[in-house]
Amino acid sequence: MSRSSKVVLGLSVLLTAATVAGVHLKQQQDLQRLRDGVIRDIERQNRKKENIRLLGEQIILTEQLEAEREKMSLEKGSQKT
Repeated sequence: MSRSSKVVLGLSVLLTAATVAGVHLKQQQDLQRLRDGVIRDIERQNRKKENIRLLGEQIILTEQLEAEREKMSLEKGSQKT
């Protein structure tokens, strides 16, 4: 085999190995980004559930407060008469 053939073969092997390694690294990065995205989505869903639960509690507390105010208002009105 001539020297130039060996050089071309070596460069081809090197370029092929670099391409395979580059594709592998890119796939690993994409996979990690996908995992991070899934984790963020799960965290977002959990925050949404917690916010809905807190909103429900706030609605109940608001209704209780309004009932208490109404009760106090009625008591003050009955005391005046």
